[in-house]
Order: sequence, then structure tokens, then C-alpha cells
Amino acid sequence: MLSLISCRAARRGPLQRGPARRRGFSLIELMVTVAIVAVLAAIALPSYRHYVLQGNRTDAIKALAFYQQALERCYSQNFTYTGCAQIPGMPVATTDGYYSISLPTLTATTYMLQATAAGTQASDTQCKVFTITQAGVQAAQDSSTNDQTQACWGGH
Repeated sequence: MLSLISCRAARRGPLQRGPARRRGFSLIELMVTVAIVAVLAAIALPSYRHYVLQGNRTDAIKALAFYQQALERCYSQNFTYTGCAQIPGMPVATTDGYYSISLPTLTATTYMLQATAAGTQASDTQCKVFTITQAGVQAAQDSSTNDQTQACWGGH
């Protein structure tokens, strides 16, 4: 019987003798993993936020095109831009609420529509203000009033 017990003990191998091994992660391994995730998040989140702001710019471009078409329809019927019933009281928020549309210039023969970043989009410092005129001249400015027309309207 003694030989049977010693034979079984020999089959367990050297790692299984003594107390059972603990399974799981050490505190150092866990902290290294947390540090890696934090570094990846610090890199990815600002980039993601930039692309979200850039994508929201289409809200301004859509709204400006909509009001530009309304003004042009009014002009083709009345031969003046003033007194257009299709244009609501300005300023108005865009459909998604990322911009505020205003009409800073309106005469019988000219207009300028302006979209200003609002709400969460206000942190978009590159394309803060979009404008378009009756001649179709597009412009954009950053938060320091520098010209950003190519960057903001360039892909559209």
C-alpha cells in the first residue's frame, strides 16, 4: 500500500506538490493593463472628437443651402429678397441644433446667410462661422476670424 501512495505522489509532478497555485492577476499586471488602456484612450478620444465635429459641419452646409434656395425662390417670384414669407424669423437653429442660422445682410438684391457654431459644436474652433451670399460666394472663419474657407467648404 505504501508503494501505491508514493507512486501516485510521483505522478503529480513537482509543480503540484505542496499548496495549490493561485490563479489570477497580480496588482502590477493589472496596473500595467490600466496604464495601457489609459494611453490608448488619451490618443483615440481627441481624434474621435475631431471627426465628430468635422462631420457635424454638414448641418451648417445643409441649412445654408435650404435657406439659400428659399431666398432664391422668393426672388424669382417677387424680384426682391425682402419680405420673403418662406424665411422664418432669424436666427433659427439648424435641424440637428449644431448651428444657428442668421441673415445679417438682406436688401432687395443681396443677402448673406450665416451659420454660427452652437451647443456642442461651439468647440469646433476651425470652422466657427460659415457664410454664403446671393452670388454663391462661400466663406468660413475660425474662432480668431481667420479665413478657413478651403478647409471648411473645400470638400463640399
